[in-house]
Amino acid sequence: MTPNLRPLAALATGLALSLPLAAMADSPPRTITVSGNGSINTAPDMATITIGVREDADSAREAMDLLTAGLGPVLDELASAGIAATNIQTSGLSLGARYIYPDNHEPKLVGYTASSSVEVRLHDLSRVGTVLDMAVSEGANQLSGISFGLADPSAARDAARRAAVEDALARAGLYAESAGVTLGDVLSISESGGSSPMPVAYAMRDSAEVPVA
Repeated sequence: MTPNLRPLAALATGLALSLPLAAMADSPPRTITVSGNGSINTAPDMATITIGVREDADSAREAMDLLTAGLGPVLDELASAGIAATNIQTSGLSLGARYIYPDNHEPKLVGYTASSSVEVRLHDLSRVGTVLDMAVSEGANQLSGISFGLADPSAARDAARRAAVEDALARAGLYAESAGVTLGDVLSISESGGSSPMPVAYAMRDSAEVPVA
């Protein structure tokens, strides 16, 4: 039995500070420019799963008909599970020919493949395994991935910014002390980089449904 660990959503940002140094009379202005980084780890409150249906057939029309017949029950089951329509979005739809490539012969058309993928956003993480199991039972035969994040990352992003400022100020102070100079007020701040919430820890848990943690 594996431990049930909570996944973390990590958010990071970077910035550059420019601070003036105390100057002697009639001397040109001098500055120290440093970079700071800040990151925040917090428990996610949203999961996005990408599921889909893929069907092969002899003709393009038949492939699309099979796709429609296979995807419909999946979408109906998601709706019946109480997942709002705003949290279900088609993220891909494709139809293409399939060929085989015999040695020393021209490619030969053998059929068509139709596929469609759907992104499902869940705000109750305990339902991820249940929803996956339900979708597969209704005909979904493609799983493109699961991502965890924050529905509103603004608070975590601001905390990462504060941490980045503190990091930059500490570095600037260290350089100034080592150089035997005195810092003035901050002249400028510029933000760069930054990352969206992403999972940084996983663990599987025992469950009757598809195990996800």
